[in-house]
Amino acid sequence: MADSDDVRRLALSLPYVVEIDSDGFDFRIAGKGFVWSYPERRPGKPRLIRTDIAVVFVGDEAEKQALLLGEPAVFFTKPGYDGLPLVLLRLAEVDVGRLEELVTDAWRMRAPGALLSDLDEARDLSSIRPGPNQARRRQRHEQTSTGRPGLVT
Repeated sequence: MADSDDVRRLALSLPYVVEIDSDGFDFRIAGKGFVWSYPERRPGKPRLIRTDIAVVFVGDEAEKQALLLGEPAVFFTKPGYDGLPLVLLRLAEVDVGRLEELVTDAWRMRAPGALLSDLDEARDLSSIRPGPNQARRRQRHEQTSTGRPGLVT
C-alpha cells in the first residue's frame, strides 16, 4: 500500500525533478507534469485536492486503456481526462514497487531525451531488467518506427 509520502520520495529521487507548491503534490520535469495529486471537481464547491489519488502521465491512449481495463481496482479516469494520456491511480491499491515503476516510467516519457541517460547513470539501470510497462512501450515504439516488431530504423 503506497501513499503520498511514497510518491514524494520516489519523484524527488529522480534527476532534475521540481516540486510545485500545492495543497497536495505536483512534480515536473523540464516544466512538464508527470505525477500530481488529483484535484477532484465537486459541483458547486471548490476542488478537493486528493492526496490518496495520483494523476499519472502514461504516454498514450493505448497504454491508458490497457491500465484501465487490466486493473480497474487500481486505475480509473474521469470525463475531464478523456483524450488525455493520464490515469488516476488509487495509491492504497498499489505497492511501492509498482508505484516506483509508474512514476519512473512517467518521468522517462516527459523528460527531454538528453536527460534520460542521467537517470540511468543515477540508478545504474542498465543492469536491471525493464518493468513490463516499459517493455510494452518499447515494443510498441519499435513497431510504429518500422511497421514491424523488433526492427528500428
